[in-house]
Amino acid sequence: MINDPVVLRISASQRPIPSSDQPVVIIVDDDAAIRDAIQNLMLSAGMECVAFASTGELLATRTLDRPGCLILDVRMPGSSGLDLQRHLVATGNSKPIVFLTGHGDIPMSVEAMKAGAIDFLTKPVRDQTLLDAVIIGINRDLAYRINALAIRSSVERFEKLTPRERQVLHEVARGRVNKQIAFDLGISEVTVKLHRGNLMRKMQAGSIGELIRIWGLLPAIARETCGESVNPTIGTAEGARHSENQHFASK
Repeated sequence: MINDPVVLRISASQRPIPSSDQPVVIIVDDDAAIRDAIQNLMLSAGMECVAFASTGELLATRTLDRPGCLILDVRMPGSSGLDLQRHLVATGNSKPIVFLTGHGDIPMSVEAMKAGAIDFLTKPVRDQTLLDAVIIGINRDLAYRINALAIRSSVERFEKLTPRERQVLHEVARGRVNKQIAFDLGISEVTVKLHRGNLMRKMQAGSIGELIRIWGLLPAIARETCGESVNPTIGTAEGARHSENQHFASK
């Protein structure tokens, strides 16, 4: 299957424990010779890798928590590579997968690709073709994790906002200016400026452009609900007085 000569052979017991934040290539194949060949190829390309004889062995570890890419044999005794892909999709794990098969068919490859596989390769496969697919998978997983981290950070900041600050954020994201926001929410323009300054600080946004970028990272449900009314007197003079009193009482 692998055309290059073996350049390095290392057993599981000799393998150093890799750093948890470094990408790892995860190989799952019931054929020991193929596992060794793929592992040697990845090691020769400078990639960290771990190998398992079955999906059950893999799932018994925390290896999937690390960034990286999966190389899966489609057909294996017990749970197949496609079964593992279905499991990952069902549990919200977007780990990129490169499938290898000696007897794949079109429906099988279509299912795998529709579920997000990087590629569906037939054995024997060219070394460079496999390496290219793995690199694409690793880069995709790293990009996904960076984006997920940015989303989590944005949500954590958003949760620090008061209900009124969320309303003002919603209006700012709509492109409304302070005077319009004050009228819409039934508060003074001075109060809008105070809320706006507070939310900019809490969201750690140095500019309106950065604030809008962070806003775009928030889940849709958060963006939709933060514009909801928190005070039935909004839009009235009573509402304006109530909001200002609440704001200064909390200072």
